[in-house]
Amino acid sequence: MLEIDSLTKRFDAVTAVAGLCLTVRPGEVLGFLGPNGAGKTTTMKMVTGFLVPDGGAARICGHDIVTDTLAAQKTLGYLPEGAPAYGEMTPREFLGFIADVRGLSAVAASAACELAVARTSLESVFDRPIETLSKGFRRRVGLAQAILHDPEVLILDEPTDGLDPNQKHAVRDLIRLLSPAKTIVISTHLLEEVEAICSRAIIIDKGRIVADGTPAELAARGPNGKLDDLFRGLTSSDVSGAAA
Repeated sequence: MLEIDSLTKRFDAVTAVAGLCLTVRPGEVLGFLGPNGAGKTTTMKMVTGFLVPDGGAARICGHDIVTDTLAAQKTLGYLPEGAPAYGEMTPREFLGFIADVRGLSAVAASAACELAVARTSLESVFDRPIETLSKGFRRRVGLAQAILHDPEVLILDEPTDGLDPNQKHAVRDLIRLLSPAKTIVISTHLLEEVEAICSRAIIIDKGRIVADGTPAELAARGPNGKLDDLFRGLTSSDVSGAAA
């Protein structure tokens, strides 16, 4: 469902992603871990077609993201960093716009919007301008647009960022609900989130994979049998509070 082959990105003299290789299969929920500046968001931007790689390739459901971009993106749902949206729109208008971009018929769009809103609990703010919403609600609008067209692959950059504990729990439940029929990649700083919902975890540092396995397997490699101990030992940056 998702194949990354020797993916590389440089910014002047800095190599942000260094020959990354990765395959994610149907039904997997992959936790993508690493300190700030490790290359997580850059990788996600390349995989989703928002950033052109300097080398290597990424394929979504067999479609190359550079040479067959639209076909790849049709199978993909993406929640970017910051969950950008048109602030003057309401969630109703924004999701309707996304449904139109995705080519959904009027009947399909109505049903898809209703389901996405219910799954992300946006009913109370559905007709308020997005720019007036809290960070947590804006994040949920971004998540709603990512799942709107029922994509085969979900790429979620910090999906619970800005959410309160109850909202985080709801989003994790939603990911569990969706995971059997999808391939899901989650970038997060929260080790508890990886342990709670991910079937597999990768730790990346300086654009390279430094650990790959189930959360339990990686935790067992830590000096005290804990995932946060392994994470701190393998990454070179300050990751204080990463397990909070």
